[in-house]
Amino acid sequence: MDTVEKIVEDFASDIAMSPFSSGTRLRDMIRAIRACKTAAEERAVVRRECAAIRTAISENEPELRHRNMAKLMFIHMLGYPTHFAQMECLKLIAAAGYPEKRVGYLGLMLLLDERQEVLMLVTNSLKQDLNHPNQFIVGLALCALGNICSAEMARDLSPEVERLMRSREVNTKKKAALCSIRIVRKVPDLAENFMALAASLLKEKHHGVLISAIQLCTELCKASKDALEYLRKNCIEGLVRILRDVSNSSYAPEYDVSGIADPFLHIRVLKLMRILGQGDADCSEYMNDILAQVATKTESNKNAGNAILYECVQTIMGIEATSGLRVLAINILGRFLSNRDNNIRYVALNMLMRAIAVDVLAVQRHRTTILECVKDADASIRKRALELVFLLVNDTNVKPLTKELIDYLSIADPDFKGDLTEKLCSIVEKFSQEKLWYLDQMIKVLSLAGNHVKDDVCHALIVVLSNGSELQGYSVRSLYKALQAYGKQGSLVRVAVWCIGEYGEMLVNNVGMLDGEEPVMVTESGAVDAVEIALNRHSADATTGAMCLVALLKLSSRFPSTSERVKQIVARNKENVVLELQQRSIEFSSIIQRHQSIRSSLLERMPVLDEASYLVKRATATQATISADKLAPTVAPGGLKLPNGVAKPTSAPLADLLDLSSDGAPASTTTSTTTPNGFLQDLLGIGGVSTGTTGVPSIASTDILMDLLSIGSSPSQNGTPGQESKPVHAVPEAIDLLGSLSSTTSVSAETKPTHLVSQDMDLLDGLSSSTSVSGLEKTVHPSITAFQSATLKITFDFKRQPGNPRETTIHATFTNLTSSTYTDFIFQAAVPKFIQLKLDPASGNTVPANGNGSVTQGLNVTNNQQGQIGC
Repeated sequence: MDTVEKIVEDFASDIAMSPFSSGTRLRDMIRAIRACKTAAEERAVVRRECAAIRTAISENEPELRHRNMAKLMFIHMLGYPTHFAQMECLKLIAAAGYPEKRVGYLGLMLLLDERQEVLMLVTNSLKQDLNHPNQFIVGLALCALGNICSAEMARDLSPEVERLMRSREVNTKKKAALCSIRIVRKVPDLAENFMALAASLLKEKHHGVLISAIQLCTELCKASKDALEYLRKNCIEGLVRILRDVSNSSYAPEYDVSGIADPFLHIRVLKLMRILGQGDADCSEYMNDILAQVATKTESNKNAGNAILYECVQTIMGIEATSGLRVLAINILGRFLSNRDNNIRYVALNMLMRAIAVDVLAVQRHRTTILECVKDADASIRKRALELVFLLVNDTNVKPLTKELIDYLSIADPDFKGDLTEKLCSIVEKFSQEKLWYLDQMIKVLSLAGNHVKDDVCHALIVVLSNGSELQGYSVRSLYKALQAYGKQGSLVRVAVWCIGEYGEMLVNNVGMLDGEEPVMVTESGAVDAVEIALNRHSADATTGAMCLVALLKLSSRFPSTSERVKQIVARNKENVVLELQQRSIEFSSIIQRHQSIRSSLLERMPVLDEASYLVKRATATQATISADKLAPTVAPGGLKLPNGVAKPTSAPLADLLDLSSDGAPASTTTSTTTPNGFLQDLLGIGGVSTGTTGVPSIASTDILMDLLSIGSSPSQNGTPGQESKPVHAVPEAIDLLGSLSSTTSVSAETKPTHLVSQDMDLLDGLSSSTSVSGLEKTVHPSITAFQSATLKITFDFKRQPGNPRETTIHATFTNLTSSTYTDFIFQAAVPKFIQLKLDPASGNTVPANGNGSVTQGLNVTNNQQGQIGC
């Protein structure tokens, strides 16, 4: 029975609530909507109620109009359309009673905006209410006008608002000032009408009126320069008086917030002072005393006090304040850094970053506290503090700051190590004054966070090592010890393996010992062990594996006793699934087995890398990368297929050092183009020299050179004269000689690795045989000026055998155009991998001055892919 009675009661309740009539109270509708269990039920309830309201509107029931408007506002806040009842707002506003007007104006502000055409009909009602004797109705009109005022309404009603700003009623003046802010925003031309009124309101005692007046002054300064100048002349004294009175006022319960007298008025006055004092020395000087008083007297143990102090610091930094006042402001920020609240510390760090541009010495005094923030548990504070430390570094404090950051690097969170490592590397590169200090710090960074160091940083370190001959022994020993302790750091392994391969004998023989350095006892076998361990540990990384194989090959030449062991280690990778490692293993095994006579010369140390040229290329590459990121389409991972089916990794500067970016394809697909003249410069190894106007070879002469080398033909031969030609790979000036050992044979994706192993492939057979020019008839081409500057001129004469189009003989002539004799003449040239170059001995090692004689040298060039590589 209880269950039946409950069902009957629920049914009766539903019957009572379901037939929504226009007389349903707002609370009943809200209760019915909240009782809905699904969105469909809610929509049904709203739909029935809206239908009832429409019926009431059509029947014109004025006694229920205010109740229907209240329900419509609630429905509007739920997101349902209520446009059908907009006219009801106007009817309620036109009513005589205050309750109807209150609901009408509230509906006007909620249901309409300034873009509604129906709003034009309410202008007359607003004007009448602004002149109403009841101050509460005037307040309703001012609130509505301040919220939905359009430009037309602002022009029509601004005189009434100006009049109300002179009213005796405090609430009316306050609301009129707030309404005038909206008018000035909509019609900036009306700003001059409110300047004098705003200045006069600053003499009021009521804090609400003062805050409204200060807001109006702030808006006037933004809207008009004339208003800004007027307020500077007439308001500074009033603002200083207001700030002094509120700072020295006794306890007032009406305005007290945590023991601070009206912090909101404090902050509004300080913001307006910052606007008025910016760029004006006279106004700033007048503010200095009161700003110093606020900065020293305000308590910092309450949040309201900290808000005032922060705004005071912003004002001091924004105006033409004295140096002592700025130091006081920065000291306040320093106290903020010791606060327990993370928000206060964060805003202090932000403000200090801006303060560096004003007074860097004052910020430097808080360097210790800022460094502690780098170690904070909050990630946002750590990052902001790190950026601030980076800005604080200079030549005098770089060493202690770097030491602190490196010490923290060992215990930093993994998520933060990347940012910290990047900043550390930038600091060391930018401010290093000694190569020894630079090498020590970079080795420490590589040891502690080598997996977060980018390849361009490693490449820069290798360039420095190549140029620092006096530190090469120390560097290889330091890197060897770091490799033993931190062998899992990828970037450290690459740099250490490269150094061991290049300077292995310095490691074993302790060459180039510095004062106070302890010798390292390393045998030849121990050096090979270190590289072998790195190869086994990082076999999945193609770049590291390739560098390890190159280092092993060079060690086999440095230490002949380890040659057989190196051969065995290299041979293990002949079946490696990574094609690059498989290919190098086969080629290096061939060098060890069949080319003993040329191995020592082939595996000599790399030539010294030009540090200045590298810095230029690095900056150019950075700009090119930014441009390519903006223009190039996104390529899906795995879209580029290599013969072994593995997606090709992004080429990095360190990989370019070993020429790992080339996959041996017969045609280039690079996006950057190389002009024929640029190819000639790279061929001569003079890419960094700019030629004079007279030294630029003609297009026809360059095309002759391209034709002689059989690497393509001129555009006129290939097709349309204006047609673009395909790009050609240019070889950098300082390139590893082993880069030429990359594949020159394209292997299809179906070829199995075992086939590569079984092939009797010897890519260096051509190096052991000398190519001589037979007495057959040769084709002679015109001479060209390959290079000419104010100091040197180089000309090329060409001869080519008709029966052997791959081979070209170049007769180079070097002429000295200066007044000084060149001695110790050596000519070096680099060529692409598909070209073999043989240099004959020069006719002499001295080039006479003033063009009185020259030095000649023969070059024999063989293109192994004649007809395949095009430009």
